Amino acid sequence: MSELLFEIFCEEIPARMQARAEADLARLLGERLKAAGLGWEALTTFAGPRRLGLAITGLPVKTEDVREERKGPRTDAPEKAVQGFLRGAGLDSLDACEKRDDKKGQFWVAIIEKPGRATVDVVAEAIPAVMKEFPWPKSMKFGEDEKLQRWVRPVHRLTCMFDGAVVPFEVFGLQASNITQGHRRHGPGPFEISDFAQYTKVLREEGHVVQQREEREAIILAGARKVCADAGLELVEDAGLLHEVAGLAEWPVPLLGQMDPDFLDLPPEVITLTMKTHQKYFAVRKPGEAGLAAHFVVVANQAAPDGGKAIAAGNARVLSARLSDARHFWDNDRKQPLSGRVAELSKITFHDKLGSVAAKVERVAGLARDIAPIVGADPKLADRAARLAKADLVSEMVYEFPELQGAMGRYYALQQGEDAAVADAIKDHYKPQGPADSLPLAPVSAAVALADKLDTLAGFWAIDEKPTGSKDPFALRRAALGVIRIVLEGGFRFSTLKAIARQYQRVDNALTHADIQAKREAVMEAQATLGQPLVALRRTSNVNPLAEYKERIRVGTLSLFDFFADRLKVHLRDEGVRHDVIDAVFALGDDDLYRVTGRARALQAFLDTEEGAALLAGFNRAANILKAEEKKDGEAFKGAPTDAYLASPPEQPERELIAALAAARVSAGAALRSEDFTAAMAALALLRAPIDAFFETVTVNADEPVLRRNRLLLLSDIRTAICAVADFNRIDG
Repeated sequence: MSELLFEIFCEEIPARMQARAEADLARLLGERLKAAGLGWEALTTFAGPRRLGLAITGLPVKTEDVREERKGPRTDAPEKAVQGFLRGAGLDSLDACEKRDDKKGQFWVAIIEKPGRATVDVVAEAIPAVMKEFPWPKSMKFGEDEKLQRWVRPVHRLTCMFDGAVVPFEVFGLQASNITQGHRRHGPGPFEISDFAQYTKVLREEGHVVQQREEREAIILAGARKVCADAGLELVEDAGLLHEVAGLAEWPVPLLGQMDPDFLDLPPEVITLTMKTHQKYFAVRKPGEAGLAAHFVVVANQAAPDGGKAIAAGNARVLSARLSDARHFWDNDRKQPLSGRVAELSKITFHDKLGSVAAKVERVAGLARDIAPIVGADPKLADRAARLAKADLVSEMVYEFPELQGAMGRYYALQQGEDAAVADAIKDHYKPQGPADSLPLAPVSAAVALADKLDTLAGFWAIDEKPTGSKDPFALRRAALGVIRIVLEGGFRFSTLKAIARQYQRVDNALTHADIQAKREAVMEAQATLGQPLVALRRTSNVNPLAEYKERIRVGTLSLFDFFADRLKVHLRDEGVRHDVIDAVFALGDDDLYRVTGRARALQAFLDTEEGAALLAGFNRAANILKAEEKKDGEAFKGAPTDAYLASPPEQPERELIAALAAARVSAGAALRSEDFTAAMAALALLRAPIDAFFETVTVNADEPVLRRNRLLLLSDIRTAICAVADFNRIDG
């Protein structure tokens, strides 16, 4: 078995694209090799600032020979049929065919033998095709005519070796070779390569290039921690920044720099983001202390002769210039109170069809007041926080650093003397912004965060901008999941349908008014320019405007609620709660997400037990019998059996089942009223044995009509009692 080594050496690949490029290269080349019939033992990818490549071990030297037999027409078939068969099989004559006999007579069989292809030939065809179709998010054009390149950055060299020999091919006017290059300063090369092991060794020892991205990350993290610890400091770790910096340096060397301590009076978020966004520095703090230290960690792409002193000093000067700009924004923003910026939000468009940010703020404030008592917040504070929550969007600092929206609003709100709960809500109302983000559970923060997300969802639902299977440009799935997580973690209890309907109505009213105003203006313009009579804006006489309005709100609300139900299924899937279990709970008409979740978790836990599985089987048996008999009789069996039957049913298992049903109904009902869903399931579990005994000994379809009907009504009673906990009809199994 042989080895393939392939490297693309080019100018700097953006760090954010490298991981995806590794995956795409492995996928595209792997698909072509598999399509040619090639398999392998291991595939390793690597990427860095100036190279992208892979190594595949365990490749055969050629594809397998293929022998195919293709059945053709009978030997006495017309000549045209025979010739068509030969053309389809790629044969010139019947000499390459055999005669075979079957029950219907004698027929031709084409024997098609295809010798295996050399792997080197397959690779030589595959790599140029992969490079020409490579899906870079952004690419550049270089060169002319047949040497025209379309790649992320100009390509300078291609290295490709199979089984120790160069694979001969050309892409973008470049011939593949066994030559690679190393670090620009420490070991540029060129270096002659024989295999992957030697390639890795030469690059590391002579070229000063750490090939694997994961290894560079480990080197950076360990080195950054060490330079901080040596100075009695602690690194402020940032996984995203670490991943990015590892894509910027081939030979990473973390250095500790010192910043001007006068800048420490800026908000720490400003300092950290300035370092991260503009300079790719890590922030530093003193162990056990709040705030930041007057230091930073920069990752150099070389081991400098002076130990990095000049590099650290130069980066400190650049950082001071950046922080001076930030101080200017900070000082200017504090000259105007946050409340004074609210009016400017009318100049910012939230969405073309949904109006300005100011219009959104007005709607969010209304819903925040409604939600406040539910989450234990003061409605006045919730209203105030909602009205100030977006005001920092028009500040200079947030204009420069959009990532600081909310965080800067909190600082400005505290400066103007707002309640701390209001300030915290301004910062936290965007949360959670990802699965690892913290949740805004403080009462005022929760009220504004829920209102903001529900308004966003209602707004985009009203203008029919819903997520599709592959696209969600407005992050509506994240917004819905954020609502679910806040509700479940905070234990907040409210009617989701009512909240959605209320906000959907607010959005619809705004859209309707805007639509009417637009029509009025269009009519007035037509009258002024064309002399036409003013057309009254009224609906046709056969449409009830109020009924139409109510139906629009109802349909939109239910559609959005179904979206929440789907998101809840996704959220609970990781806990092992099946989608059909959630459907069974939602079928009861409950729209309290906290209660629905508690019931679904208890039901799933119950179904995972032997008693639960047996009860479900018994329920399905009863439901199936009822369905068949109802279809045959043309009526639904509803209601309780007759008093005479209940008083003295003919067989002992019936009497035991009736008694067990009565007891379970009482126990389960009490448990459901107290929302002790586990106890409700336990009450249902007691029905397992009497139901099993009933079906083992009792004939439901008795010859006596009255007895048959009563027994079917008893099955209906079982169905009703069990479905009071959840609609078991919707559970698979």
